[in-house]
Amino acid sequence: MRRNELLNSATFAELLANTHRTAVHLEMRDQYAVGDETDDYATFLRTGIPNFDPGRSFWPQWMPLVQGAVARVVAMRRARIVSEPVTDYIRYEHAIAPLNLQAGEDVRWLPRRHASDIPLPGNDFWLLDGTLVQLPHFTGTGDWVTDGQERTDDPAAAALCTTAFETVWERGIPHEKYTVPAL
Repeated sequence: MRRNELLNSATFAELLANTHRTAVHLEMRDQYAVGDETDDYATFLRTGIPNFDPGRSFWPQWMPLVQGAVARVVAMRRARIVSEPVTDYIRYEHAIAPLNLQAGEDVRWLPRRHASDIPLPGNDFWLLDGTLVQLPHFTGTGDWVTDGQERTDDPAAAALCTTAFETVWERGIPHEKYTVPAL
């Protein structure tokens, strides 16, 4: 696909398929309420038990995307800035993160108190090959905004996202070493 098509009409799967080196994702919200994980999250809240079935929820779509990228030697990293004590949602994300790792992502966690001096964009983002930024938009309650994403290849936006992500990553705690603090 040509660059302009990627910016304007490609799906995320197509964007990732056109990524050659790196795909990094920074998450900064303490609560999400996206529809494709509603049932698993509700079950987790009731039972405290995460669903590790990669055939459920959003995993059947997500895992092959990540595995395909990793097979092409694309480094996939995800960093999460979290408030402590964490919300129930972050507790859920931490509990299911082994599926992200199983797919091939590397995951780190940064307590928000260690991010105060980092210049951050106003939204979560994906940065692909250090040049293409996708900024998803969420409602106040954490669900996706319909048609709520921006894409840009503006060098200044890519530079901000690169610096923000790399700083968070450097300070972040690898998933295996991050313990969710008790309430």
